[in-house]
Amino acid sequence: MGTEASGITRREFVGRAAAGVAALSAVRLARAQAANERLGVGFIGAGGRAGAHMGMVKHLRDNENAPVDLVAVCDVYRPRREQRQKEFGMARAYADYRELLADKDIDVVCIATPDHHHGYQALAAVQAGKDVYCEKPVSHWRQFEVTRQLADVVAASDRMVQVGTQAMSDGAWHQMRKLVVDGLIGQPLSGEAGFFRVGDWGERGMPVDDANAKPGPDLNWEAFLGDAPKREFSVDRFFRWRLFEDYAGGPVTDLYPHCLAQVVHILGVGFPAEVVALGGIHRYSYELRDVPDTFNLIAQYRGGVTISVLGTQANDYQTTGTRGAGQRCPVIRGWDGTLSIHPNNREIVFTPIRIQGAKAPQSFPIERGENNLDLWKNLLECCRNRSAKDLWSPMDLAFRTQTVLQMATLASRAGKSARFDPVQRAIVV
Repeated sequence: MGTEASGITRREFVGRAAAGVAALSAVRLARAQAANERLGVGFIGAGGRAGAHMGMVKHLRDNENAPVDLVAVCDVYRPRREQRQKEFGMARAYADYRELLADKDIDVVCIATPDHHHGYQALAAVQAGKDVYCEKPVSHWRQFEVTRQLADVVAASDRMVQVGTQAMSDGAWHQMRKLVVDGLIGQPLSGEAGFFRVGDWGERGMPVDDANAKPGPDLNWEAFLGDAPKREFSVDRFFRWRLFEDYAGGPVTDLYPHCLAQVVHILGVGFPAEVVALGGIHRYSYELRDVPDTFNLIAQYRGGVTISVLGTQANDYQTTGTRGAGQRCPVIRGWDGTLSIHPNNREIVFTPIRIQGAKAPQSFPIERGENNLDLWKNLLECCRNRSAKDLWSPMDLAFRTQTVLQMATLASRAGKSARFDPVQRAIVV
């Protein structure tokens, strides 16, 4: 992902966000409302993940005749933003994301920056009247207040906000949700998922573009830091930010949105009553890294539903097959039976409990697989139809998912359980 920043403190952000809610209804982009006009896309962030999104939007434009244009890119690192501007033929490149948000040719903003900027930038984009594709996680592990504020602002607006948990493009999870709603498994009991990989995805997975890079006109270090603790510049922190808890969270926030979001969606749960978690650095213990490589959590919900997520970056063995790289297929249990994915990855399987008079076993063909292009298509269609209820990975789901992951991270760090106060909508550790 790229290296753009918020440029404001958390206190300033929350104050501005609250003031902006009342103005949202007045902000309209006529170009984005018209079904026969093109949608301009701007990209905040110009790193590897942002480049992948640029490639997808370009493919939709050039190969599927989608009425979209790549308009502008923003990044605090000049060589990177200029390279992306040239590579994808975009008209403009900005050093400050607020300048991009003021660009009237941009209808949709794609945010693919370090984790600690996502929430601030997404909220600023919504306030500017833009529709949004925001990479997961929707906020940093220490930014629950930002997560909550963003969810409230999006709910009060008419903006389309799709969160980049591309696993939610998989038809299996939407089909399983309907089966649960229809009562096939009876009273929901639990959901379990996992994510298993080999690789630290920081030191080796994120290259240093320039070992001699330094803060200055070409690299805005202060903007990169945003609301993170003030640190001396280092090329590793700037280019390999996933290694550091100041900017990322390790697998719990980097990877688990992909396997937890669908379980939260399938079970239709709200916020957990309590979360416990254990994690640590068990394989990739070297000087740079301070995020865990292994993390396990259990979330208990009011009403008796439990969700568990196990995972590590030290081993990639899957016990139930996968529908995404490293992602173990969820198992959803209820009083009457269990939903799982067949090892052939083409069917949803219902296995009844083993008692006399139980329901019959059933299987259901999966309608479509995971495809990030389809997630983009879903967003663009919703932008044109102004239909937030049809988004596959909406902010409401991201809020409920990210809250679990933030509670788990805080619980693990404190060596305690984390509780959710439903009245104050606050995490208590």
